Amino acid sequence: MRGQPKNISLPRRLICDLMRASMGVPFVSLSRSLQIRPLLEARAATQAGWAAMFVKAFAIIARDEPILRTLYAKWPWPTLYELPKSVALVAIARVEDGEECVLPQRIAAPEAMALAAVDAEIRRAKTAPIEDVPMFRKIMRATRLPLPLRRLSWAVGLNFGRQRGNWFGSFAVSSVAAYGGGELHPITPGPFIVSYGVVEPDQTIHVVIRWDHRVTDAAPIARVLTRLEQVLNTEIAAELRATGSKPIRAVGT
Repeated sequence: MRGQPKNISLPRRLICDLMRASMGVPFVSLSRSLQIRPLLEARAATQAGWAAMFVKAFAIIARDEPILRTLYAKWPWPTLYELPKSVALVAIARVEDGEECVLPQRIAAPEAMALAAVDAEIRRAKTAPIEDVPMFRKIMRATRLPLPLRRLSWAVGLNFGRQRGNWFGSFAVSSVAAYGGGELHPITPGPFIVSYGVVEPDQTIHVVIRWDHRVTDAAPIARVLTRLEQVLNTEIAAELRATGSKPIRAVGT
């Protein structure tokens, strides 16, 4: 059957590179429904985004759990590399030149930021021009490189602990809840990925954590899910209540 060849756009080339980098990661996943009634009650009077809440909640847990700030690096020899603070990568769905795409927004030390500030960073990444978002500029610049140089830049970013933290963060958050939900199992170079679904009528939300099995095992992740439910219903809910009826808004809106 004769078809029509199409050029691979820069955003799609980025996903191709990302999938290639993720192929060798031995991911394991654990999922659970979390009861979030206190969080829902606190959120009722705000416009807080779900991604921001999960980013900050996971980072709060990682502040006290160094394993959640630990990644696997290969160079100069295989080692586990602990970062001093969390770095989140949030999958941002956008439309560029008529094409739907996903770009990663980097948020450093979200546990030390106000929830409104985390939310603003995510909202800005959804609407600002690519050239106005530093992370997007950086990653598009690398994606424009010829294939040999692109492979070299990815190799450096993936295999040195410090650079891996800069490029790929300590955890990622991705979800399709805004499009009707579903149990998403995304892949990334790791080491941790958090995904969440839609809020169910019984006031639960389904959460999936995928992790690099070279870094940790299932028992600590099971405890993280328990702690995540607690943090969402306490620290995050308390910050939302402190915001009161004033909506959490993105900067400039």
